[in-house]
Amino acid sequence: MTQTTSRLFDELARLMTDAAGAAQGVRKEVETMMRAQAEKILRDFDMVPREEFEAVREMAQKAREQNEALEKRLAKIEAAGAKTPARKPASPKPKAKSAPAAKKSTPPPGEN
Repeated sequence: MTQTTSRLFDELARLMTDAAGAAQGVRKEVETMMRAQAEKILRDFDMVPREEFEAVREMAQKAREQNEALEKRLAKIEAAGAKTPARKPASPKPKAKSAPAAKKSTPPPGEN
């Protein structure tokens, strides 16, 4: 009876090991299917890859910094313009005298 019990436990252990292996295989297959489905859903949502998002974020940050620098530069220019006295507008240049009217040309002889 001990030999039969031992053999029964061996068979039961082998069966459990095979079942565990099969369960792991099913688990991996389900994970793969779920991952593929999740990727499909994300593609359908038209999501941006992380790399593209980071690149656009860096561009926006750089543009913001340039904008701030230009604002400071403009403020300095405006401050410098406020400190200097306003210039008088240039007086209009006198008009040049118009050229005398041209003489009437006389027609050549014989065309009268």
